[in-house]
Amino acid sequence: MSQSFNYRHLFYFWVVAKEGGIARAAERLDMAMQTISAQVRELEKSLGVSLLRTEGRNLVLTDAGVAALHEADHIFALGELLPVRVREAASGQTLRLNLGISDGIAKLAVHRLLTPVLDEPHLRLLCHEGEFQPLLGELALHKLDAVLADRAAPPNPALRTTSQLLGTSAIAWYAPPLWAEAAANNFPHSLAVVPVLLPTDHAAMRARIDHWLERERIRPRIAGEFEDSALLSTFAATGMGVMPAPVSLGEHLAQTHGLVHVGTTPDVQEQFHLIYSARKVMHPLLMRLLEAGSSGSLLN
Repeated sequence: MSQSFNYRHLFYFWVVAKEGGIARAAERLDMAMQTISAQVRELEKSLGVSLLRTEGRNLVLTDAGVAALHEADHIFALGELLPVRVREAASGQTLRLNLGISDGIAKLAVHRLLTPVLDEPHLRLLCHEGEFQPLLGELALHKLDAVLADRAAPPNPALRTTSQLLGTSAIAWYAPPLWAEAAANNFPHSLAVVPVLLPTDHAAMRARIDHWLERERIRPRIAGEFEDSALLSTFAATGMGVMPAPVSLGEHLAQTHGLVHVGTTPDVQEQFHLIYSARKVMHPLLMRLLEAGSSGSLLN
């Protein structure tokens, strides 16, 4: 493989871009400004384009510099992982699976979705919970092997991601004993009478519920909104109100939180997607998850 530039030069440019100037990069690297400037010029010479330009007293990236920085982020993110991955490979044991978990998905649903790989004898599972868009950014930088989310990734040629539906579950409504009888009476129109707890707009399920409520001409009496599904069920268990959740979690909600099933809305569904990069060889454990998802057995 031919190498048209020096990776050390690329590293100096990367630090300059991250620090916002040659002086701050020199301070961080404890090097002379002239040395770093010369290294960046060598990179520009080898690439045949200007990566930086002066704007007043500031040094800013050109369009080519922005593109170079984007690729350098990928390269050095992978470089940081290299020592760990090499040691794990040398041991012949550990099989890492680095997953991003969208914070709108119920924790028990995550566990059930991952069941097909949890029996791997040398599995090292790393789960990072966060908001949907930042997790896609981490996936693009190859810091994650995949993302579990309640929606498919939006079309973006730059990210080159693939989304596959692992499963769906109809949404049901669960009430604490205090509100169970009132919520079950004349369901679903009872949701305009009893206090209702909902996920916030960050969860894809919220938009589907809002659309259904509007279609049914129900104006819910909203008592609370929660980003975290575990927090939502905790407040429902205290008697604060009636909550929606996937039917597949009904038994768990009854046993753990004492919530009572009061009605089901089969035309409102929670979706579970596995999103992964199309740029890299698929992780073997992801293949196992996809096969289980295609069989429709993950949420049973």
